[in-house]
Amino acid sequence: MRRSRKVVRKHPLAIRWFHWVNFPVLAGMIWSGLLIYWANGVYGLRIGGRRWFHFFPEGFYRALKIPYRLAEGMSWHFTIMWVFFINGLLYVCYTVVSGEWRYLLPNRHSFREAWQVLLHDLHLRKTAPPQSKYNGAQRIAYTAIILMGAGSILTGLAIYKPIQAHRIAALCGGYEAARLEHFVLTLSYVFFFLIHILQVLRAGWNNFQSMVTGWETVRDTKTNQHEEP
Repeated sequence: MRRSRKVVRKHPLAIRWFHWVNFPVLAGMIWSGLLIYWANGVYGLRIGGRRWFHFFPEGFYRALKIPYRLAEGMSWHFTIMWVFFINGLLYVCYTVVSGEWRYLLPNRHSFREAWQVLLHDLHLRKTAPPQSKYNGAQRIAYTAIILMGAGSILTGLAIYKPIQAHRIAALCGGYEAARLEHFVLTLSYVFFFLIHILQVLRAGWNNFQSMVTGWETVRDTKTNQHEEP
């Protein structure tokens, strides 16, 4: 027996384009959102009436040199928002029309598989669960990021135009609730970014290559008929 490798198609061109466009766009949204938040940084961690942590410490803004740029932040935020919205809408439409949604939406096995993936990543399980195009954890994460995108658009509109978009604001629980929800979603994006990058580094070059070229190299075990005894 000998091990050889074969190249298989994994990601369509459209999926790769949507992915790579969304990466800098989402980073730009987070950056410009920080410029806006600086003008009224109200959130922190309080326990027993004492503030243990403030989002974000003064040194954070000084290190990044981003204090008091509210107008610039709003201008960039609402400009990039249109790219974020259009890219996300086209992505959802493509997955529906192409049938890619079948690989992305969680199924009845996804949560069990996600737990197995977590145990394997923590080295508490020796063998990895069976891997198809996307495992259970990826299905849940990629579906969640779509829902988070929709939530960011709705809460953003509720904050930006609370009077004109009063129905959306009411749906979010009011202006204050919408602002908090928008902030929590932003922190969730950052968390998703970090986990996603760590998982890409852990998976290795082959996984990264598939999102760049659309093709993945996989092992193929077969008998070598010309091998001498």
